[in-house]
Order: sequence, then C-alpha cells, then structure tokens
Amino acid sequence: MLFVVDVGNTHTVLGVYDGTRLIHDFRIETSKGRTADETQILLTSLLPIAGIDRQEVRASIVASVVPALTDTLCEAIDRTFDHEPLIVGPGIKTGMPILYENPREVGADRIVNAVAAYERVRDAVIVVDFGTATTFDCISAKGEYLGGSIAPGMAISAHALFTNAARLPRTEIAKPPRAIGRNTIHSMQSGIVYGYVGLIEGMVDRLAAEMGGVTSVIATGGFSQLIADETEMIDEVDDLLTLEGLRIIYERNR
Repeated sequence: MLFVVDVGNTHTVLGVYDGTRLIHDFRIETSKGRTADETQILLTSLLPIAGIDRQEVRASIVASVVPALTDTLCEAIDRTFDHEPLIVGPGIKTGMPILYENPREVGADRIVNAVAAYERVRDAVIVVDFGTATTFDCISAKGEYLGGSIAPGMAISAHALFTNAARLPRTEIAKPPRAIGRNTIHSMQSGIVYGYVGLIEGMVDRLAAEMGGVTSVIATGGFSQLIADETEMIDEVDDLLTLEGLRIIYERNR
C-alpha cells in the first residue's frame, strides 16, 4: 500500500492507496506546533479506524507547502512505517515540464494537481484550487505547466471582512437566497459567494484566452463544490485531486 500526504496551510489530507484504488482518506488540521511524537500517535490512531494495518504500507510520498512541518512529518512517517517518504520537490520526476521562470517557487501542491489533471484529460486544462489561497494552474495541451494565478482564499477574504468592518458580524460562508441581500448576513454571503463566482469566471476567461482555449476546468479544495454549483465554468469537482497526483508522481519515481 502507498501512503500519500498533502500538507496545506490550513488542513492536511492523508490517503492510503492499494494499487490505483484510494481505500481511505483523512483530513486533519495543519498544526505547526505538532511534534514528531504527536504526529506518530495521530497516524497510528487513524489507520485502524480505516481497518488498515500499518505493516502493509510499503511506501509514502509527501507534498508540503509548510516547510516547518516537512521534517517533522517525515520523521513520524519513518517511525510509523519504517521507511523514508518521497518528498515532492526539486529533482523529483513529475513527467511535466515546468515553464515557470523559477520552478522552485511553484508550490508542490500546484504541480501535483497539474499532473493529476493533465493525466485525466490529456489536453489543455485549468485547475482551480480553493484552499487557503485560491490558485489557478494552467497546463498546455502538450502537458506543460505554464504558470497561473494566486488570489486570496474565500475564508481569508471573509475573515478580513469580519475583522476590519466593526459593524459586520461573523457569518457562515454559504449560498444566500438571492444576490440582492435583504439583511446584513445575506448581503455578506452574496458578496462573498457570488463575488468569488465572478472571480472564477473572469479569471478562467482571461487565462483560457491566453492559452488559446482549454478543454476542461477542474476544481478542488474546500469551497469547490459551493462555487461549482453556481457557475458553468467548472466542468468537474474532485476534492481528492492532489492525492491522485501524489500517487501518479510516486509511480513515476519508483
């Protein structure tokens, strides 16, 4: 079995593959203060919940955008499974040319998503990841990572609104009854949700025009389904796209 880990700024997603089949996935909070001992206890506690014997996990791969946690996580994986994980970073074989001016600047999760998306459609594609930041990643019809765009995430934007506007209450990020809000909560939800729908549609239009057209737009991340339900720009939602990309990259580096 293969253990895959995607460390994001807010959440860490873990999965276990048996061949090409994802047999279980977990989502936990990303805690920068968690020690290797605590992480090992967490891993050994989660696996039995899914009925997975850690002795059957023969390899691991990690993509992390939180450098301070990478070594701690790798140490915990080594202790738990008795092997060192493969880390997505410079020198790893992705099978995808990176056309960024400095490839080392591209987040590991963005490359992993790009690999998974291109493997799925085998044509030009844009990946929209609704994480702590909302990222747009562009892949050419030849399977080249072209670059993309980074915007503040929905939760960050909403938090800034709640924090800096004294008379606006904290509210759930959810679809309002209509775009024209008739109370403060619905007005805020309209601005946040439909404002992001407009952001997605405008950015995808602009990026696709520079790419000469795309065949697909794939969304992933926490708010992907909420936004996808409100726009025809998004063709597919896959919350576990990053895990699939990690599996593919592992196979290319065996």
